[in-house]
Amino acid sequence: MEETNNLNGEGANATQSFKRKRRVKSRTPSKRVVAVREKVNKNQVYSLSEAINLVKNCATAKFDETIETHIRLNIDTKQSDQNVRGLVGLPHGTGVSVRVAVFAKGAKLEEAKAAGADIYGEEDLVEQIKAGQINFDRCIATPDMMLLVGKVAKILGPKGLMPNPKLGTVTNNIGEAVKNAKAGQVEFRADKGGVIHVRIGKASFSDEALKGNFATILDAITKAKPNGVKGTYVLGIHLNSTMGPSVIINLSEVMGGGNG
Repeated sequence: MEETNNLNGEGANATQSFKRKRRVKSRTPSKRVVAVREKVNKNQVYSLSEAINLVKNCATAKFDETIETHIRLNIDTKQSDQNVRGLVGLPHGTGVSVRVAVFAKGAKLEEAKAAGADIYGEEDLVEQIKAGQINFDRCIATPDMMLLVGKVAKILGPKGLMPNPKLGTVTNNIGEAVKNAKAGQVEFRADKGGVIHVRIGKASFSDEALKGNFATILDAITKAKPNGVKGTYVLGIHLNSTMGPSVIINLSEVMGGGNG
């Protein structure tokens, strides 16, 4: 009897496994994806102009795709002094609407409103965040509000939204901080693998606008080089659109002699 039960159990497991396999559909690339992939040589190194032109030509989705750059750095992110991070204003904007939340009170709260902040408050904003209502992309606070902001640090921190004085998001100059965020300021931050992923605009941007934004970001990252880094700093740069393939950029061209 025991043997029969075991066999029945094995048979039931096999049947369930077969059903699961039947539900898995093979993912055949669409004609659009195949056509886009054929445009790019994965092993070829492109000049910045060629890369931007190619990536824009590959952005054939039915929406205005975001153009992103991915910059691999020679850093050890386990070392606290080698965490590359910063904010930089893009001269041609990002093409993306940024929702800004501000912790402030009194005159500073009114300044935030006048500058175009989308969400603002004190304890009420803390309660919204605790309730999971995080309807913003950037969080700014005045220094006197940081004790209050600390109540939701464990929520904002993992999302990269915690105000930070080093990034200019803890400041008494609330109006300027809000305007900068709205005008196309982007944050760059190396992930655990030492790679920075940051958008430089939209596929609808002109080539010159994308070049300008790219140059601004690269310059900011170069200036943020940790003192402890020895040898080559930037190891590789790629460019791609939201739905398009990645293109390798010629390091020598964009870095010149400033990569030591």
